[in-house]
Amino acid sequence: MPLNLFTWLLSLLPLLVVMALMLGLRASGKRASAAGWVSAVLVSSLAFGGSWKVLAYAQVKALWMSLDVLYIVWGALLLYNLVHEAGAIQAISAWLPSVSGDKAVQVLLVSWLMVSFLQGMGGFGVPMAVCAPILVGMGYCPVLAVVMTAIGHAWAVNFGSMATAFQALMAVTGLSGAVLAPKAAILLGLAILPSGMIVAVLGSGWRGLRHTFPLLCLVSLVMGTVQYTLAVNGLWNLAATTASLAGLLVMLLFLRISHFRQNPAFSAQSAPSSDLLVLVSPYLILMLVGFAVVLIPPLNAFLSRTAFSLTLPELSTKLGWITAAEQTRPLHPFSHPGSILLFTVLVSWLIYTRKGFLSEGAGRRIARNVVKSAGDASLGVIAMVGVAAVMTTSGMTNLLARGLSQSISKTLYPAMAPFIGVLGAFLTGSNNNSNVLFGVLQMETASLLGLDVPLILAAQTAGGSLGSVMSPAKVIVGCSTVGLSQKEGLVMRRLVLLDLIPVVIVAAAALIWSLLGGAGG
Repeated sequence: MPLNLFTWLLSLLPLLVVMALMLGLRASGKRASAAGWVSAVLVSSLAFGGSWKVLAYAQVKALWMSLDVLYIVWGALLLYNLVHEAGAIQAISAWLPSVSGDKAVQVLLVSWLMVSFLQGMGGFGVPMAVCAPILVGMGYCPVLAVVMTAIGHAWAVNFGSMATAFQALMAVTGLSGAVLAPKAAILLGLAILPSGMIVAVLGSGWRGLRHTFPLLCLVSLVMGTVQYTLAVNGLWNLAATTASLAGLLVMLLFLRISHFRQNPAFSAQSAPSSDLLVLVSPYLILMLVGFAVVLIPPLNAFLSRTAFSLTLPELSTKLGWITAAEQTRPLHPFSHPGSILLFTVLVSWLIYTRKGFLSEGAGRRIARNVVKSAGDASLGVIAMVGVAAVMTTSGMTNLLARGLSQSISKTLYPAMAPFIGVLGAFLTGSNNNSNVLFGVLQMETASLLGLDVPLILAAQTAGGSLGSVMSPAKVIVGCSTVGLSQKEGLVMRRLVLLDLIPVVIVAAAALIWSLLGGAGG
């Protein structure tokens, strides 16, 4: 397919349909995604030469990719409904004021630090699914809860989830982590403070931002430094987890300083009760099991021995766009984040039952709520991933990226690179997939233009990290646990513009870095 304005707009049409329905008409994620899928299939078959075989295998790939996500969605919903049934959400919401009487500090603890820590451990929508309901329990509206948790952990996506997105970038480009990590860590580090500032403003207004700004700067500096130090020393798989944990500890220590203990806004006095510790034990179990599976090599190797994957044949459209034969990403059922969630649910059920926190009929109520919430979310995720698969196998995604790269001058291209990463993440719902789609394209474009390749790839993965949280697939997951199924458009309208703020900061930094001689740095 030749690249011109008409064909470029045709490639963009499925995304325009999704965005118009969700942002303009406030349609549900399920309906917008379904309409986007129909648009993608029609454009592929009528304009891009997509045969029935290409479209069929695209759906097979989409279903497989969706399974990886939906396993986590259903597990996260089970965990949420279990702890909600036991009263844990209400207990956490009641205890947080004793940690700090300041609303901004409370919201930063949950939707900037806790959510980032969970992203470091597992990701794939789990952070929003766990933390958004806590914010609702604290009195925030569901829309705001999802928006805050999404923006709060966007900086941690690339080096989170055991750095799967960063590993994908290394794999597709053939460049080492030692080459890619320093600039990626710096660009993502620049997004930490604005993410926290946005959360503070949303949670407590400009006044809340003003008096927590020193705390925000300190914690951001600590997290950025820790993430950079670990990433450049080969520990990128633990960089986001350790950084967010360090930030959480620094904030708690900061609140214990005598000067702030005397300030009612920063009081930190009450220790959690024994009942509260039992109620929040599922989150502690989730963290312990998650760390054990990740950090104990023999255990990880044993659990990962069982794996399933699909072999997809080489596909070719009628216009000659070829998708190489591939082995899908393996699904490890026993070490998968979804399995960790299910194990946590099982152990937590036994603990809650023993302590008498579950009333009669709890199991039926939990199952009913999970099915009700997960049904629409599952359909939306499958449809949106189907859009991405059809666009990729038909050459539409590549045409979009080529149009963006070729229409931008060498001078301005570093500022555009993060937005290409955002596009890939929005399409697929994943920083990992964005790097797979556009990593080589960005590298080749940077080489042709004589730009600093590691800097452009750092901008690519930073954009993918920040953009992944506003993808329809992830928004659907976040909304599913706070009663916003069918109303995801309300979240998208607020999230997109706010999440673009750190993207613009990263783009400006990449541009300035390039102009100042990033190629030699």
